[in-house]
Amino acid sequence: MMKMPHRILAALCLLVSTWVAPALAYTPAAEQVTDNVYAIVGPLDQRSPENDALNNNLGFIVTPEGVILIDSGASTLGAQQVDAAIAAVTGQPVKWVINIGSQDHRWLGNAYFAEQGAEIIALARTAQTQEQFADRHMQTLKRFLGDRLEGTEPLPATTRLEGNEVELTLGGTQLVLTYTDTHFPGDAMLWLPTQKTVFTGDLVYVDRMLSVHDWSNVRHGQIAFEAMEALAPEHVVPGHGHVTDLATARRDSGDYYDFLVDVVGAAAMEMESMADVIARYAEHPDFQHLEHFESLHRANMNRTYLQFEAM
Repeated sequence: MMKMPHRILAALCLLVSTWVAPALAYTPAAEQVTDNVYAIVGPLDQRSPENDALNNNLGFIVTPEGVILIDSGASTLGAQQVDAAIAAVTGQPVKWVINIGSQDHRWLGNAYFAEQGAEIIALARTAQTQEQFADRHMQTLKRFLGDRLEGTEPLPATTRLEGNEVELTLGGTQLVLTYTDTHFPGDAMLWLPTQKTVFTGDLVYVDRMLSVHDWSNVRHGQIAFEAMEALAPEHVVPGHGHVTDLATARRDSGDYYDFLVDVVGAAAMEMESMADVIARYAEHPDFQHLEHFESLHRANMNRTYLQFEAM
């Protein structure tokens, strides 16, 4: 029997899954950033069955030796859609998947691409955090995606790179993978020096408010943002929001890290009342333009205060 190409099979699976589920509100599509570099920009909405939890940004680079995919999606169905978006640009197979994050929608598509022969690569602490959060992520996504999560198997990155910064090359494309340790422990950014393009992962959000979890580290965020800024990228692919420039990344994320660290954190170190600090800055005009400001800003200040109070 003739073997069916995996991308044709994936397309058929998507047709079937769409037929038995509500119509998708979001279909991943490639947006060219610069030569051979593409972003897949997700919506700003919450994870849902209609977007297969692909409410973040992914990316890929086309090289003569194959495609380098940056993060893999939140599920098998999501990964199939990402693969279809790549196939609309190039016939090259995905050779490498580089995970720059440990949050669910950055790596739970790994198993799909591994089955197609891709090597799954991450810095060592990124992979360790994936292992640590795997069960929690699957339980959370089950609530968001329901049956559309079926067939998804957590596969933390199998090629684990030691060191805080690692240089990689495939098909003449030079990459620098560096820890940021901000949104999740072990998160990273990927710098393409020739293309002057950075994939920041969840270090940078534009258009929407970045979120601070109990395990996030805003001081690391401030330090990592300044290191990213020193690269002087011409193209910034944030973790969420449109592909942008450095000035916008500074306005929507860099300035917010400075506020959290230098204002909220400093107040905690001076033992000011948390309630007073949060009340004083609850209506911060510099950041109210960001989506989800109302639901996230107070919680971000609260968690930042507790981080610094514990120092």
